[in-house]
Order: sequence, then structure tokens, then C-alpha cells
Amino acid sequence: MNLFKRLFSRCKSADIEENPLQKESAHPASKTEDAEAKRYSETRLYDDTDYSMKYLIVGLGNVGEEYEGTRHNAGFMVVEALAKMVGTPDKPVKWTLERKAYRTEFRLKGRTVVMIKPTTYMNLSGEAVRYWLQAEKVPQENLLVVVDDIALPVGTLRMKKQGSGGGHNGLGNIEQLLGGSNYCRLRVGVGSNFSRGHQIDYVLGAFDDDELAVLQPKIETACEAVKCFVTQGPDRAMNMYNTKG
Repeated sequence: MNLFKRLFSRCKSADIEENPLQKESAHPASKTEDAEAKRYSETRLYDDTDYSMKYLIVGLGNVGEEYEGTRHNAGFMVVEALAKMVGTPDKPVKWTLERKAYRTEFRLKGRTVVMIKPTTYMNLSGEAVRYWLQAEKVPQENLLVVVDDIALPVGTLRMKKQGSGGGHNGLGNIEQLLGGSNYCRLRVGVGSNFSRGHQIDYVLGAFDDDELAVLQPKIETACEAVKCFVTQGPDRAMNMYNTKG
């Protein structure tokens, strides 16, 4: 577990401000919220940006130390690992706490990549996704959501260009607030080794040592899949990185 924590160290809960969104319901964005996103986008220095070359990568999970290393935070693990992968000791990729999410960005082969970890908690993930799509002016076809999946064995990767939420509350909320499921997602298998009625305890539980041994190299593969999505598109990424079988 110590190796795992070093590899996927999280922003500490002390850096997380009290989040009023825990009390919000998943209703359409208010005019105030839309105006905030518009004002944010207008302050960004991207006036000459080709927005078809800009991407939003969303890792789903729950904020707080009690959720670190849990199965439901597989999406966080991937984007955190990717941030470390693309950074350097002299120029690390840093996360900042912003509206509805931790946010970071970097350049990859001429493309701007914005990554977020929503602070809305899983069930309201769509609030952060919708806000940052609008604020960053990212086309929806350039959105990739990284998410845990109990329907897949631990470490299995499966990218799809669209599809149902499969009962996942985070994906369900994103679908509701975006008005459909026409966006890419990368599913990271976390297995389903739980008895009936214990699904919540399972996904909110930590990976055991055997699962970590399988998962850790797959997290690195998932990072490569995300990079391929950005630089070569979803079809190429699916062909190269979707786990067979």
C-alpha cells in the first residue's frame, strides 16, 4: 500500500474548501452559473486557440482522504498518474482548486489538455463537467471521462465513444446534464467481488494488495490510452488499448 500511495498521492483534504455543492441537486445550470462559465472563458488567453485542438479529461471520484485508494476513485488515479507522467521535476504539472473541481492543464503535441477532478462528489459529477466544457470552450467530442466499472475485471480497460451509464451514478449525472450520452469514456475495471447488497461498501473500499498488483501497471496503460485519445483520436485509442476478451 505504501508504494501505491507514493505513486498516486492525492491533494490532501486540508486543501479542499468546504463544498456547498454537496447540498445542490442536479438541476439545469442557473443563469448565474452559465454567466460565470462565460466570464471565465472570456478571461482565458486562448483568443487565437483552435478549439478543435483542445481537450477536457475528467477523472471521476470522491474528494477526501477517506476515499483515497478506493475503487470508486479509479478515475482520479488515472488523471493523477497522467499529470505526474507528463510533468518533469523542474516543471511539474500542478493541480489548483477552482470552480467545482481541481484543475490542471498541459500541452501535448500541439494540443491543450485540461484535466479536472470534480469536487462535487460522484453523484453530481455532471455539474463540474458541464461547467468546464463551457468555461474552456471544449467541443463535446473532445471530452473523455475516466471512470471505474464493476462490470469489468480489475485492470481491464474499455474505451467507448458513447453508451449508457450502466447504473454508474457519476455517468448518469453527466448524461442528464449534458442532455445525452454522446461523449467518450474510458472505463477502468475494478471487479465485482462482493455479495448481494454490498456494492456500495465494495466500491468505497480500498483495493487489496492482489488487486493493486494487477491495477498499477494498467493505470500507466490507461494514461497512454488517454494520450492516444488526444493525439490520434478515439478509434485509434480503442484499437490499441481496449482489453481483449
